[in-house]
Amino acid sequence: MSMMQSAGQWEAAYDAGVPRRLFYPRLPLHALLEQTAREHSSTAATVFGGAVAGRCLDAAMTYREIDDLADRFAAGMQKLGVRKGDRVALVLPNCPQFVYAFFGALKAGAVVVPTNPLYTVRELHNQFADSGARVVVVLSRLYPQVAEAANGTGVERIVVTNVKEHFPRALRALFTLARERKEGHRVDISGDSRAVWLRDVLVDASSRVPVEVAPEDLALLQYTGGTTGVPKGAMLSHRALVANVTQCKAWHASVRPGDRILAIMPFFHVYGLTVVMNLAVLNSMTMVLIPRPDLRHIFLAIQRHRPRFFPGAPRIYILLSESRDLAKYDLRSIEWFLSGSAPLPVEVMRRFEQLTGGKVLEGYGLTEAAPVTHSNPREGVRKPGSVGIPVPDVDCRIVDTETGTREVGAGEAGELCLRGPNIMDGYWQRPEETAAVLRDGWLRTGDIVRMDEDGYFYVVDRKKEMIIVSGFKVYPREVDEVLYAHPAVLEAAAIGVPHPSKGEVVKAFVVLRPGAKASAQELMDHCRANLAPYKVPVEIVFRSELPKTLIGKVLRRQLAAEEPSVAVVPLPRAG
Repeated sequence: MSMMQSAGQWEAAYDAGVPRRLFYPRLPLHALLEQTAREHSSTAATVFGGAVAGRCLDAAMTYREIDDLADRFAAGMQKLGVRKGDRVALVLPNCPQFVYAFFGALKAGAVVVPTNPLYTVRELHNQFADSGARVVVVLSRLYPQVAEAANGTGVERIVVTNVKEHFPRALRALFTLARERKEGHRVDISGDSRAVWLRDVLVDASSRVPVEVAPEDLALLQYTGGTTGVPKGAMLSHRALVANVTQCKAWHASVRPGDRILAIMPFFHVYGLTVVMNLAVLNSMTMVLIPRPDLRHIFLAIQRHRPRFFPGAPRIYILLSESRDLAKYDLRSIEWFLSGSAPLPVEVMRRFEQLTGGKVLEGYGLTEAAPVTHSNPREGVRKPGSVGIPVPDVDCRIVDTETGTREVGAGEAGELCLRGPNIMDGYWQRPEETAAVLRDGWLRTGDIVRMDEDGYFYVVDRKKEMIIVSGFKVYPREVDEVLYAHPAVLEAAAIGVPHPSKGEVVKAFVVLRPGAKASAQELMDHCRANLAPYKVPVEIVFRSELPKTLIGKVLRRQLAAEEPSVAVVPLPRAG
């Protein structure tokens, strides 16, 4: 079956009212906020605060207020000398400051560089230097690291904000007394000529000079997660970001203005940026902001604000499923739990749905596609283990991994190639890497997938993480899924390690459920019952946790670096 033939299947599987082709407005991304601020000015854009004594204390900001602050931030950036094309890095968690600084920087014609607040000084320095950031906006608690990381880079100004700025009055008072100094939020920036407080940057909005921004202009340098190498800055234009959020809106057609969405996925990651923040702005939704993945805060926020949508990641669903407090809270307001950013093990999905009664909608995307390209339909056929079908205007091909030229048929695994209006322009200052992944208008994803007879896609694994045992291909995710199916296993990750005669063999890392017991031998026997012999791990290492990115993607490369050796002789069979 060719991909052209499959396109008809994909459209037939779409929910009613979702077209295969869409119209995309020729607007810069920040125009979407301005439009919503005009049409739904009094709708709450953000709800922000914290959990105190079993209650959520939070405050709302309307779209009119957020847009006004974005205008003031843009004017402040221009006063600091920011011009069109300059880079503004945001080292912020999910908070109102991220939202208006993001759109305000775009209004000033700048290019935003979202940056992980958990980065080390070395990682921050590398990203500032590579992106060419001139201004950094940072939470006060992280100011010392950013100030050090900015040395030796092109950073000229550091804009500092306290997380409490938009707390409700009662929470702000409690925070000031009990936590601000103890947790490092109270800082002195007076000795740093580069540093200025955000409140002093938010000047009169009327002084903003309008900047002409075209859809083709660069909006974002979104750095890849670096799970398979050094992070690279994906160049995402206004056009690509507007296209992807328009695709997401078409897919979730039942969204209504004022609907609430739980904003737990970080905005500095492209999943949270598009599927939460940009989608909320386009649809006039209210973002219930969660600055860090604290389960108690999540439960209390759901109980208080009754969100309809919960975009999450596999790690979050594992944590929720294992929480003893899950049964105490009513999650029935959530119509859809979305899952992305990493493969969702089928056993995790099944367990979560059994415990909550909710429905998990798994999709697929990648930084280079802004990011969403596939999803299971909301009302149609939902296939556990599948990432669904391509969203409107995304075309797909699956090519063989050996030559990359032969298109494979249904049921055969190969590398996924994508084409659509949401694809990046390339990697910043990396022409060779760009040429390797963008060929003849197609993005080579590096992900190994297969498509079933109904046109649904299944992610088999990363091409770079494929294990070759005596010439046979082993996909780590297949081993992971088998281990996840064992009742004692909470998390699992398989990697390939060098072997003197086989080239590579499989080694697995396992985290057991709290209170559960299982031996390496027991888990290996479980694998032998469900996998071909060459796929069975020859060694199993038990860990208290697995190294992950902030969004929960397991860092197999780090595991391989930490555990380079493996027992050559496998453990004997039981009995």
